[in-house]
Amino acid sequence: MKKFLLIAALASLAACGGVPNKINDDKVFFAFDSAEISDAARRDLEKQALYMKKNPDINIVMGGHCDERGSTEYNLALGALRAGNAAHVIIKEGIEPARIKTVSYGKENPQYPGTGEKIWAKNRNTTTTVK
Repeated sequence: MKKFLLIAALASLAACGGVPNKINDDKVFFAFDSAEISDAARRDLEKQALYMKKNPDINIVMGGHCDERGSTEYNLALGALRAGNAAHVIIKEGIEPARIKTVSYGKENPQYPGTGEKIWAKNRNTTTTVK
């Protein structure tokens, strides 16, 4: 029964685009003032987990980022929540927690320079880095 469920799950993921060729620098995005995993983010993270299952020798760092609004302390906490929630999805898919490290960059390390909603939306993410 377990083998059938695994095959069904893999077939389902394959229908959604399959195993990615890489996950380094993959990003999942968040709404303003939120660490909630959207359906689109969940699908992307599930694909990352599938990649990790096929590549058991890799470990990752999930870095939580925020936009420039809010205090440094608030954004460090929010970045940690974002990274932790993203990691939790991958762990729930069967990846060992020891293979995932989380870090918060808050607003202190923006990935995209500038200001305004388009830039802020890009900086509200968790980025996966392969180690």
